[in-house]
Amino acid sequence: MNTHLPLIADIADPQLTQALQHKLDHKTKPLGSLGRLEQLALRIGQILGTESPRLEQPQMVVFAGDHGLAARGVSAFPSDVTWQMVENFLAGGAAVSVLARQHGLALTVVDCGVARDIAPRAAVPGQPQLLVRKVAAGTQDASIGPAMTPAQCAQALHNGMDVVRGLPGNALLLGEMGIGNTSVASLLLARLCGVSLEDCTGAGTGLDAGGVARKRAVLAQALAANEGAVNPLDALAALGGFEVATLVGAVLQAASERRVIVVDGFITSAAVLVAARLQPHVLQRCVFAHGSAEPGHAHMLAHLLPGQQAQPLLDLGLRLGEGSGAALAWPLLQSACAVLREMASFEAAGVATQSV
Repeated sequence: MNTHLPLIADIADPQLTQALQHKLDHKTKPLGSLGRLEQLALRIGQILGTESPRLEQPQMVVFAGDHGLAARGVSAFPSDVTWQMVENFLAGGAAVSVLARQHGLALTVVDCGVARDIAPRAAVPGQPQLLVRKVAAGTQDASIGPAMTPAQCAQALHNGMDVVRGLPGNALLLGEMGIGNTSVASLLLARLCGVSLEDCTGAGTGLDAGGVARKRAVLAQALAANEGAVNPLDALAALGGFEVATLVGAVLQAASERRVIVVDGFITSAAVLVAARLQPHVLQRCVFAHGSAEPGHAHMLAHLLPGQQAQPLLDLGLRLGEGSGAALAWPLLQSACAVLREMASFEAAGVATQSV
């Protein structure tokens, strides 16, 4: 597979980390009293390489694609919902559209491989924009063979890199849309991390218990049909979707540019999983927005962050996708930066420090 993917450098900087921690510890508050907001401030400062981080021109990007696997009944909704929701994103009526508008996030929707062509439209300042980076009209059915060819997977990766190169700002919020793509996330988790389908397969868009059992049976067929696809890129091509592969490219490019990457839920985390298996230092640039109600997400976070507290910012029982959780978490990132930049130190404010 001709990929030419970017190398992601180690940005660990003990001197900067010490300076950030010192700055946080000397704000006018008891030590550590802002809890995980302080950890978030430290992480953003590390990513952006400064003691006074400022988030600029944040980009919410929703990557959309269809899946041949959806014909096997792995979702409670038909594939037509993918293109219909893309139109809803662009019209401003979807949850992520509302939340992006509320929080001042520029919204871009990328057609990575939607089965139906989405009519192009002129970009209007302040409104969601559509980018067409279609590899094909949906992937093949992974339960009988590879979902993508290696060339298609490579094209999707490079499309994602190109999308990010063309966007301003220093923060990328990840979103996705594709009927059947919780199945893709479960397959990638099972193949790359060895988690059983019993543990990593959930209801997705709302399957009942019988539907979940049927979904697991189809996913087992997909793993068997692609048993030789074990390295990250081969697994991505065999099991993934065009939107997930495009997301992987976007994550790699954003990481190479040292952008803050705000990871939404189960499907976007699956893209980060693949990207991190290719370039482990990707994870230094990631902030995990929320814990999905999909059962596989907790397993995925545990594998992405071994030996650490794999605790995302929010736990609201979300399972919508779209980037909705990333948008909801966004104000916390803004607050973390504001605390670092604007909150006074004990010395500057003339406030007495804690007595021993």
